[in-house]
Amino acid sequence: MKSYKVSTSLTSAFLAFAMLLTPLAAFAQTRISMPKNKYKVQDDVKAGQQAAAEAERQFPILNDSSVTSYVQRVGNRLVDAIPQEFDHPEFRYTFKVVNARDINAFALPGGPMYVNRGMIEAARSEGEMAGVMAHEISHVALRHGTAGATKQGGIGTQLGTLGMILGGAILGGETGAQIGAMGAQAWLTKYSREYETQADILGSQIMARAGYDPRDLANMFRTIEQQSGRSGAPEWLSSHPNPANRYQRINQEAALLRVSNPVQDSTEFRNVQARLNRMSQAPTMAEIERSGQRNPSGGNSPTASGAYSRRVEYPSNRYRTYTAGNFVQVQVPDNWREFGEGSSVTFAPEGAYGNNGITHGAIIGVAQANGNNLRTATQSYVSELLQGNDYLRQQGAYTRGTIDGRNALSTTLAGRSPVTGQTEVVTIYTTLLRDGSLMSISTVAPQAESGSYSRVFSSMIGSMRINDR
Repeated sequence: MKSYKVSTSLTSAFLAFAMLLTPLAAFAQTRISMPKNKYKVQDDVKAGQQAAAEAERQFPILNDSSVTSYVQRVGNRLVDAIPQEFDHPEFRYTFKVVNARDINAFALPGGPMYVNRGMIEAARSEGEMAGVMAHEISHVALRHGTAGATKQGGIGTQLGTLGMILGGAILGGETGAQIGAMGAQAWLTKYSREYETQADILGSQIMARAGYDPRDLANMFRTIEQQSGRSGAPEWLSSHPNPANRYQRINQEAALLRVSNPVQDSTEFRNVQARLNRMSQAPTMAEIERSGQRNPSGGNSPTASGAYSRRVEYPSNRYRTYTAGNFVQVQVPDNWREFGEGSSVTFAPEGAYGNNGITHGAIIGVAQANGNNLRTATQSYVSELLQGNDYLRQQGAYTRGTIDGRNALSTTLAGRSPVTGQTEVVTIYTTLLRDGSLMSISTVAPQAESGSYSRVFSSMIGSMRINDR
């Protein structure tokens, strides 16, 4: 069974309704012209796909369905607000979170976008986070990657300096831009500064069209100044304007725009921040570089490095205690490996894990609940899981029970596994945490071996201790 990333995307109808409630009035807003570009739109898509594949080999991607789906929803809302003259149907905007604590984000030609976890944690509101994303979306919509290659003379060379053109936009250049800018020709700097200003202006306009206050993008630069101590820093050879100057320019543009009842903060944003704060501290990009940490699976699940086997060792009769800080404790067979990432952990024996998830074992995770009670949240979670594992079918109704003295529900799914070719049985156990999140435990085993595994799974559920006070 795949460890499914829960998605609760807003419908296009809801977005249209939200935009009607927040009409934009424009008063001679700044006009932006598409930069000269000798490349085809398809070249942006190809270059972006190549660069995205490399980025996901180099950077640790946060494998957390709740955080990722939230960022995707905000991103989709902003994409829907791109002015028609800059909307390219060939582009496919995607949004992933990098597990790094630097305040940064970057976008690649054709639509792939990466938001550092540190940026989400540092933002003081959903509006500030959305401002960063709108800025990066503007780089893509204005085709700055291939426009820069047009000026520089070659797209192959440009791919090597995408960090300078598109990265480091929010941090003011230190982290993302140093990689490329220090070895770049000085004459290229003026083009990058031009592109950054364009992205600030178009980003402000996209924010207003999407129902956000553009001043929140400006406010994010104040946050950067406070955290980086660069309030008086000059516009050095970084290809990005000083944050203080950008603050003033964005506010000038915001004065030309108006949006009624703008979205600034949200309960969902606060829940995501709280979720990230419960995780262990993310490393900086410099620490990732020094330690050689990478995303070994290229963006796939943490089990992707394994190889499936027809003969999987039965669970050991000896158990070990797995603990996640002071939050959860559970007994697992001592011959099972653990694969932790984000707010989930997978347990599986050798031969039972690989690119397509696990065939034997268990997955424990925490996701934002889509509903205000256990049954509603569980039904939504199971529905999403079935969509991601379309060979499974629910078997019967929900059964009531307890996990560590808490009300819990369970249900069984079954279907022919695309990995083993055998009927697979998956049992889902759920309970609500005090902050409203949904904890799930998914146990997996072939039906022919379920007798050998049912005792193990019962012991795991019975041994679980949760501390979310």
